[in-house]
Amino acid sequence: MSHATEILIIRHGQTAWNKQKRYQGHSDIPLNEKGELQALALAESLKQERLDAIISSDLQRARKTAEEIAKWHGLPVKLDRDLRERCYGIFEGMQLEEIERDYPEDLARWQAADPDQVFPPGERESESLRQFYHRAQSALQRWAQTHPGQKIAVVAHFGIIESAYRAAHRIPLGERIRMPVLNTSINRFTVKAGEIALLAWGEAEHLEPLRKPVEYLKHF
Repeated sequence: MSHATEILIIRHGQTAWNKQKRYQGHSDIPLNEKGELQALALAESLKQERLDAIISSDLQRARKTAEEIAKWHGLPVKLDRDLRERCYGIFEGMQLEEIERDYPEDLARWQAADPDQVFPPGERESESLRQFYHRAQSALQRWAQTHPGQKIAVVAHFGIIESAYRAAHRIPLGERIRMPVLNTSINRFTVKAGEIALLAWGEAEHLEPLRKPVEYLKHF
């Protein structure tokens, strides 16, 4: 009998490009000051939760967020390149208005939800939504199989969380979906016998302490 794995899929803390609404993809952008405080608040909120493993994208915005969680649990952070955000090619570092101005035809295909569209190459080759989705699902399924019946935290990116949501709700790749994914929000899923299900979405109560003095969060 297979045992369900509970996966907390958590978005990394805020970066300067998040604040400026620039697409990040594989660009290795660090947390900004707010993102660092979000990571501290997130970690404190999870300090009493039993976690059997902490896994992270290898990009530093996710890794640094995961490392704050790990301080409370005495667990290593396992890095996985397959948990990276989708690669956006030339669009990385650009804002939507800039893409609309310089690449209107590519933007139109993107907004039409073409799952096989590949963006113009930039510093790196981009990947289609279909390629990215299969990468994300393979990574999540692999970690679920590695930790059957356990609870794990996966710190990753908007796209990874969106792909899990899409799989849980059986939303086809050719259909656009819109849902908020706050920085450091906690999204709970289970995986059993290869089937992913959503338990809870968008937990972000831990961000409330950010309204208190900065010293309140400096517990290390």
